[in-house]
Amino acid sequence: MAITEQGALARRFAEEGFVSGIRVCDAGEVARVRAQFDALEAAEGREKCQIGLIDRHLDQRFVWELATHPRILDAVEAVLGPDVMLLATHFFCKYPAETAPSARPFADGQEDTRERFVAWHQDVTYWGLEPPMAITAWYAVDDSDAVNGCMRVIPGTHHGIREHGTSDRAGNLLSINQEVPVTPEEEAAAVDLELAAGEISLHHGMLIHGSNPNRSGRRRCGLTIRYVPPHVRHAVENSLKRPWLAILLRGQDRYGHFGCRELPFPTR
Repeated sequence: MAITEQGALARRFAEEGFVSGIRVCDAGEVARVRAQFDALEAAEGREKCQIGLIDRHLDQRFVWELATHPRILDAVEAVLGPDVMLLATHFFCKYPAETAPSARPFADGQEDTRERFVAWHQDVTYWGLEPPMAITAWYAVDDSDAVNGCMRVIPGTHHGIREHGTSDRAGNLLSINQEVPVTPEEEAAAVDLELAAGEISLHHGMLIHGSNPNRSGRRRCGLTIRYVPPHVRHAVENSLKRPWLAILLRGQDRYGHFGCRELPFPTR
């Protein structure tokens, strides 16, 4: 990424809290990543693949290679600075309603066919980070569009954390059913981040975002890759109730908040 492109990316990110449509993989890489995820999906099952594949960069080489992809790290460095740590990875796989795995059967034995969505929220609210600073790269394994439930963001809402409650709508894919209230004006300003497979968006950890149900006949799979600068520390328990296993990818770690971890695979 050229310096001028990095500057433009950084300015837009600072103003709006996100950037989108950054091409990372060519057609061959897109096909390889999708085939590798398909194999993982077949091994793990669709129910787990909805939100249960966390930190698989530690045992799946293709996930590690995405998390350390130079084009992704160039974009992250443009907004985060030269010192970059990988905090976590997490697949979000949203299936069409008619084929989505059930969270659990109802008491009368009927299958749960509710539509899955992601409520409005801010990422860092439940991550236990101090200061609450993180950047997420959302890599599109599949094409992600408004019909199959792409991520939606509310521009400019990345300046401070808001109080979250719980969603009163069934089908929220967030692990603890969190939701932040938004105004009608904010809802009307929301932007769909449509991505072709192999592209990423970046968003600030305080940007309010969510997604609608998948109303297509297609899967919508994305890999979220979380990055932090080394001065951030894990201050209180996160929603996963386990420590973050952060790894330095670029620059220097002058703080040592996360200890020193060996790389799970050789770097590029």
